[in-house]
Amino acid sequence: MMTFRLSVLGTAAALALAVTGCSASSDSGGAGGGATEAAPSTLQEIQEAGVLTVGTEGTYKPFSFHEEGNGDLTGYDVEVISAVGEKLGVEVEFEETQWDAIFAGLEAGRFDAIANQVSITDDRTEKYVFSDPYTVSKGVIVTSADNNEITSFEDLEGKRTAQSLTSNWYKMAKEAGAEVEAVEGWAQSVSLLQQGRVDATINDELTYLDYQNTEKDDSIKVAAETEETSESAVAFKKGSEDLAEAVNDALDELRADGTLAEISTKYFGADVSK
Repeated sequence: MMTFRLSVLGTAAALALAVTGCSASSDSGGAGGGATEAAPSTLQEIQEAGVLTVGTEGTYKPFSFHEEGNGDLTGYDVEVISAVGEKLGVEVEFEETQWDAIFAGLEAGRFDAIANQVSITDDRTEKYVFSDPYTVSKGVIVTSADNNEITSFEDLEGKRTAQSLTSNWYKMAKEAGAEVEAVEGWAQSVSLLQQGRVDATINDELTYLDYQNTEKDDSIKVAAETEETSESAVAFKKGSEDLAEAVNDALDELRADGTLAEISTKYFGADVSK
C-alpha cells in the first residue's frame, strides 16, 4: 500500500495528507485525546451482540450523509459497511460523530469501527488496525475538454490553476510551478475553469467522479493523474485484528459478487473500490 507518493514532483508528504474532505484531517481527539479507553471490540463480542456499531460523520457527501439534508443516512461508506454487516450476519448501527472526535469515540468504545473515508497512513497504522481498502483514488489535473497543452504535472509550470490555499493540492500546484488563483473549493474551481480564467485545477479523483456522476459535464476532462494512490479503509482499535479479518473476508465476498462495484458505480460512475 502506498499513500500518495508522487514521484514526478517529489511531494510525498503533501499527497499523503491530500485525501478528499475529512479523511485528510489530523486525528485530533484520537489516542491520548482524554477519553477513557475501552477494550477493543472482538469478532466474538460483535457476533454475540448481533450489532456492529460504526462511527461516521453523516455530513460528508457522497460518503456519509442524510438525503435531502434530514432524510435517511446514506452514502458510499454507509452502503459498503452495511453490506459488510450483512455478510457478517449482524446489524450495523451508526453513531454520527464530528470528524475531530471520531478517533476519540473509537478509543472510548462508543463504536467498534470507523467508516468515514479514513485514509491509511503510516501514523495511523501505528495506532489503529485497518481493513483492506474499499476506496482507492488518485490526484488528478482537470482542464477544459479542448485543452491539449496540459498532459502532465510538468506542463503546469507557468499555467494558472485554481486551488484552495489551505489544501495540499495548492502545494502540489506551487511545486509544479503554477500560478495559483485562490478559491474556496471545487465548485469555484470548476466555474473559473469553465470561464477560461484558469488553465487547470488539481483535486482528488473522487471529487471529479462525484461531480461528473451528477453533472455530466463534458466541458472538462482529466488531463493527468498521480502515479500513486490513496487508500481508505475501515479503522479499528488495536486488539480488534480478528474483527478486521472478518471484515476483510466480507469485503472479498462483496468484490467477488460485484456488490462493491455496484455501490461504487452508483455514487461515482466508476469502480473506485480497487
